Amino acid sequence: MADIIELVYADHDWLRRQFFRLDDARSDEELAAIWDVLSARLDVHAEAEETVFYPALLKQGGRDDPGNPEGDPQEETEDAITDHNAIRDAVRSSREHRPGSEEWFAAVFKARTENGEHLDEEEREAMPDFIKSASLELRHQLGMEWMRFYAEHEAVKGIDERNKDADEYIERHS
Repeated sequence: MADIIELVYADHDWLRRQFFRLDDARSDEELAAIWDVLSARLDVHAEAEETVFYPALLKQGGRDDPGNPEGDPQEETEDAITDHNAIRDAVRSSREHRPGSEEWFAAVFKARTENGEHLDEEEREAMPDFIKSASLELRHQLGMEWMRFYAEHEAVKGIDERNKDADEYIERHS
């Protein structure tokens, strides 16, 4: 089953790990390489949630959970959009500066902080509320929509998809 909840959690894990990889970078070029991919994914992730997950949360509800009287889907969605905007602002700011510069680090740190707080809040509130209120069939349907969204929006640029001659390849790289 392509469960939207599992897919969102997997994306959250990927985002967190990429921020950790920034800590291991040893040059501005390595920082740029990691950040280019991570910052693009932050943009795609926010848009995917806003296209697939949050409209379903708004329709599905979650207010009926007496164990979570604050599980208001409108409030959770408003928080998420506000968080996404703060992350987008930080990402845009980072793109105005040279990777490795003080200003770049400040913008990336802001994106990291905003993203970490957003993921934690979403995993503590919106996702558990959705799990309690959504059927497995709906979660699968949304999971498939999530995968289609990523297929349409994560373009692979500059990849040579042509077949390679194994002998030539070995000769060139040996």
